[in-house]
This record gives sequence, C-alpha cells and structure tokens, in this order.
Amino acid sequence: MEHEKANKKMTVIDGNHFSDLKGFYEEISQLFMKDQDWKVGTLDGFDDILYGVRTDITWRNSQKSKEDLGFNVTKEFYENKIRMGKPFNVQLIQQKLDELMDGNGLTLFEILIEIIESHKNIRLILD
Repeated sequence: MEHEKANKKMTVIDGNHFSDLKGFYEEISQLFMKDQDWKVGTLDGFDDILYGVRTDITWRNSQKSKEDLGFNVTKEFYENKIRMGKPFNVQLIQQKLDELMDGNGLTLFEILIEIIESHKNIRLILD
C-alpha cells in the first residue's frame, strides 16, 4: 500500500489560472494532455480523460472557482445549450436548468467535483 502511494502523482488545478469553464478546460488540457493534439472542451470529454488516471488532485483557490463556476455561469451555460438546440437534449437541459432555478441543481463547479470524485483512482483535495 505504501509503495502504491509513493507512485501516485499529484496534480494541481489552480483556480487563479481561469475564471470560466473554457479556462478550466484549457487548464485541464495543459495538465493532462500536454502531448495530445486535441483539447478538452466538454464535461463528457473531461470525464473521459480521467479514466485510467492515477493521481491526487489538489484544487488550489477552489473557493474562487466555486464562485466563478457558480449559479449565474451555470444558468447561462444551460440557457446557451437550450438556445443552440440540436445536438443537445433540450428537454434534459431544461430539466437541469429548472432544478438549478429551484435550488436543487448542481452548479458547474459541483458537476466538475462530482466528475472527479466518480473516479476511484483520484483523490481530490480542495484548497
């Protein structure tokens, strides 16, 4: 077990490096995909790149990110997808927007946290 811990990487996401979802994707692309010729640009894409990753992630300045990727930005995120229509599932997105407006939905920050925590080989530390 100790040996396994010693081999585990530490990755630092710094909330001071970005203030919106696009910036978050750029930060993640830099950290996890330096040698790739494509970049993360969706929540599903972010989830996909974490498969097989073995690391601890420290999210520095996470309180700033929580505010930057909070209610207003999430509301705008859903409204933009609804406006765009296809290929998005407008009905599902409207439901997520309604949940957010009712105080029961997740913000983008909370969604990102949920995605990270769904990967068992990754331990998340909010700093």
